[in-house]
Amino acid sequence: MTTINGVVAAGFEPVREAFAANFARHGDIGAAVCVYQDGRPVVDLWGGTADPDTGRPWTRDTLQLVYSATKGATATAAHLLAQRGALDLDAPVATYWPEFAANGKADIPVRWLLSHQAGVVALDQPVPLAEALAWQPMVAALAAQRPQWTPGTAHGYHGRTWGWLVGEVIRRVSGRTPGRFFADEIAAPLGLDFFIGLPASERDRVSRMVYQQPEVDLTAVPPEEIPPELRELVAAWRDPNSFSNRAFQVTDPAEIDFNSPEVQAAELPASNGIGTARGLARMYAALIGEVDGVRLLDPGTLASATKEQAGGADQVMVVPSRFSSGYMLPTEANPMAGPNSFGHTGRGGSLGFADPEHGIAFGYVMNHIIGGPDDVRATSLVDAVRRSPPC
Repeated sequence: MTTINGVVAAGFEPVREAFAANFARHGDIGAAVCVYQDGRPVVDLWGGTADPDTGRPWTRDTLQLVYSATKGATATAAHLLAQRGALDLDAPVATYWPEFAANGKADIPVRWLLSHQAGVVALDQPVPLAEALAWQPMVAALAAQRPQWTPGTAHGYHGRTWGWLVGEVIRRVSGRTPGRFFADEIAAPLGLDFFIGLPASERDRVSRMVYQQPEVDLTAVPPEEIPPELRELVAAWRDPNSFSNRAFQVTDPAEIDFNSPEVQAAELPASNGIGTARGLARMYAALIGEVDGVRLLDPGTLASATKEQAGGADQVMVVPSRFSSGYMLPTEANPMAGPNSFGHTGRGGSLGFADPEHGIAFGYVMNHIIGGPDDVRATSLVDAVRRSPPC
């Protein structure tokens, strides 16, 4: 039985039980979960193994790469600039990044980058991975790229390109790389253990990810045997020219080793944030209220940041999705803690969100990358939070 370390406040014991069950029944290897209520931590738990190869245990300070849960942190940086009057989300991207106007993109507002409506979801010519990690070659390629659909007429998850697109706007406006801006203006005031671009000094604290292979490869199953509700999605997976594939093939090679030191050290504001569950939860707590005297966004900015911008059929994920200006909004598949929640998931199961109605902020990170409809780990933890006060 995995030893569960940390503390829970009275009333939140169901979260500890659900966390232990994730190890016993749902595949967790190493993980952490943190919950804030009204600006103070009420759950802070961790357990398991950070590196199965060496047996290194998961400790209070173990760091975990959270894939697309990074987008919530990057969106927060953009909204902080908007709050300060340095960035107008409804102004054309080209106002701040003139080169972006090429090939029919002159009128795309910054908000459409954040809400996955810009259509710059893929590249006609992928960028060598080493150059993409160096930043400038990738943003030059995106500036030159023609959109895949008429901007503003549809939305589709810009899984990889989103980070360079939004990150370059942050860089142009602030004069700092997005990782540096986040470190200076968000992580430092709150004391967050969260990085976009991992410093070499923190490398030894990072867990090693383990990837679970699906039991059944649906792309190899005869079409007539695929459940009707999955046929459109599987058809997209099988089509090499679909947005579902091309959105994640913007580098050469397309597969990125997120365990590698080079990738973790680079700034990929869509996908390589590395931190603790505590760091995620604390950031979201500071979005909806004060945390030790620090509040990131005022109520007006937060309302604008979390207002729905796009919903319905997703051109990339081929399932319904909902987005505000950078944050995911609740869906049937990811209800978070209620209809007023906002946040972001990450590949394999990680999740960070806030529920302003109940004053709740949540962070869950783990190194066993599972994902898919059979992965109930985050959902079970959120359900346990909902059974606890004040939900």
